[in-house]
Amino acid sequence: MPIKIYKPTSAGRRNASVNAHAEVTKKRPEKSLLRPWHDSAGRNHHGKITVRGRGGGVKRMYRLIDFKRIDRDGIDGKVVGIEYDPNRSAHIALVQYTDKVKRYIIAPLGIKVGETIIAKGDGPAEPKVGNAMRLRDIPTGLDVHCIELTPGKGAQICRSAGMYARLMNKEGGYATVMLPSGEMRMVNIDCRATIGQVGNTDHINRQLGKAGLSRHLGVRPKTRGVAKSHNAHPLGGGSGRSKGNRPPVGPTGVLAKGGGTRNPKKSSSKLIVRRRVSKRFGQKK
Repeated sequence: MPIKIYKPTSAGRRNASVNAHAEVTKKRPEKSLLRPWHDSAGRNHHGKITVRGRGGGVKRMYRLIDFKRIDRDGIDGKVVGIEYDPNRSAHIALVQYTDKVKRYIIAPLGIKVGETIIAKGDGPAEPKVGNAMRLRDIPTGLDVHCIELTPGKGAQICRSAGMYARLMNKEGGYATVMLPSGEMRMVNIDCRATIGQVGNTDHINRQLGKAGLSRHLGVRPKTRGVAKSHNAHPLGGGSGRSKGNRPPVGPTGVLAKGGGTRNPKKSSSKLIVRRRVSKRFGQKK
């Protein structure tokens, strides 16, 4: 059972559940692929907090993930183990290639230790889970993840646990993919993607259960805007409790829920065929 629910021995344990990480087969990370991780705690280079609610968290090392897989073209790689990564929701797979080079990749759902995978940039490969190739070489209708938005830049979308996009069609120099949010967008047909769905699909079912686990993840408490004074927040002040009689906003007045945040002048807007729809307000983002 991937999600464990313990006996309610305390208030925090009562509402908490634990991911058993049943897919993980390798406990210790590959030392050559580790780098120190220095957390900015939401501060910029001046030391000023620009992102609220961040800070603390447990000390951890960063795992170098190969999001490009360009220099491994045509080289068979064997999956050595599946590991837990404290820096992301998905699991990672350690791959050792025939030339003894080791790399981490995002672990797809269903991949097993001992399987062989390959990345191809100059032609089609077998469309099996874990293989990476250009969108022009992937059969229409398959689920893909770790999709590039610019050829050669590396995977940018569908990288978190359980995510996948569906390759709908290919026309001209673009392929149309449907993203998990329901958005349909065109992607350059020479961009790479990996076959399959990202693993660790039970990540969404885990309940932290107590504030202490949020602090371990580097999430600090946030004070509600309506609880602040009138000079500290647009929704603050007043006598007694009040909703503020306006949509929820941040300290600078930017809409916090349901408002569009995308720049309408962004050059890639013309590549979006259908925008995602907000489940909260039914508005297009």
